[in-house]
Amino acid sequence: MKLPEQVHVISHPLVQRKLTLARDIRSTSDIFRRLLGEIAMLMAYELTREYPVDPVEVRTPLAVATGADLRRGITLVPILRAGLGMADGILQLVPQARVGYLGIYRDETTLEPVVYYNKLPPGIAETDVIVIDPMLATGGSCTAAIDVIKQTGAKSIKLLCLVAAPEGIRKLVKAHPDVMVYTAAVDSHLNENGYIVPGLGDAGDRLFGTQ
Repeated sequence: MKLPEQVHVISHPLVQRKLTLARDIRSTSDIFRRLLGEIAMLMAYELTREYPVDPVEVRTPLAVATGADLRRGITLVPILRAGLGMADGILQLVPQARVGYLGIYRDETTLEPVVYYNKLPPGIAETDVIVIDPMLATGGSCTAAIDVIKQTGAKSIKLLCLVAAPEGIRKLVKAHPDVMVYTAAVDSHLNENGYIVPGLGDAGDRLFGTQ
């Protein structure tokens, strides 16, 4: 598919190598968990490349040096439960970031996303928000998560995912054309069960060994 301008594929060789290992069915939960954290940290490095900074002065052992500080705070919002596997990696890069949590499931009757847990930090609207979830499959959960976040008044929102399906991209971009999407891969399609093909399986199950 031709990608919308809001979608950025991070093709860095280290990201792609680690994603290849994460896809591998032979990767155990501990390896998969480590890889997700490492990929998330590398992707966050790319995502924040253009973040605005303010000059600050610090004293070195020899003199005063002019450095930089991020102009705005950052809030990470992992979508439970699989998004948790990416949060720690990003926090290693941006330890001052705050973290909110959204739990979302799909109603088996209506097939609509339902928010069952919402714990967002106060003042989130004054920060840059990064929603994190390994998979952008149907797009339902990510779209619902951004709906909730926008209700706080937040304007600067980005989505960070490992793998995306064309169906999910279309849904998200239509619902939230102002949200930039950063992914390591855009895969072929969704199967009849809503899984990304070739994908990497159920990220939550692989993270926590519940498959």
